[in-house]
Amino acid sequence: MNERRMIRISKYLARHLRHDPQRIGLTLDEAGWADVGELLRAAAAHGFPITAAELREVVEVNDKRRFVIEGGRIRASQGHTVPVDLGLPVMEPPDALYHGTVGRFVAAIKDEGLRPMNRHHVHLSPDRQTATRVGARRGVPVVLVVAAGAMHADGHVFLRSENGVWLVDRVPPGYLRFPS
Repeated sequence: MNERRMIRISKYLARHLRHDPQRIGLTLDEAGWADVGELLRAAAAHGFPITAAELREVVEVNDKRRFVIEGGRIRASQGHTVPVDLGLPVMEPPDALYHGTVGRFVAAIKDEGLRPMNRHHVHLSPDRQTATRVGARRGVPVVLVVAAGAMHADGHVFLRSENGVWLVDRVPPGYLRFPS
């Protein structure tokens, strides 16, 4: 499959497995899982046919591992705006995690910290390189360092998704280090 098709499928899956399953008549269970056959039928019925082979390739090849297939079911690893309980483990984070953003948001982040906005959690990266890629999706990236170890010691709860993204309810400004 060519890269353009792979990206289109990945974006389609993200939209319908994270944000708007009902748009194509898809039902997610309480943990965010959808039946693969139901997804393929719904996509085809709504003018976006995906083959089972294409679906498997998008799930297996995606470097961000945004989706998981298990036992005939598929779900997004994180990033939902619809109510789901991914059942992710509470974990002790490393001392530092990273958040990629762009310059136009830095002033607000300095004032308010990181908030989940329309998602359930703030997403944090385990390394600077990943955070740079995340920030670059919206422009010139700015990478913030999050004092995750100090946050955890102060009682903040961290989860880690199946693809290694760290999740937290919010990051108050005092736990953030901004580039000079």
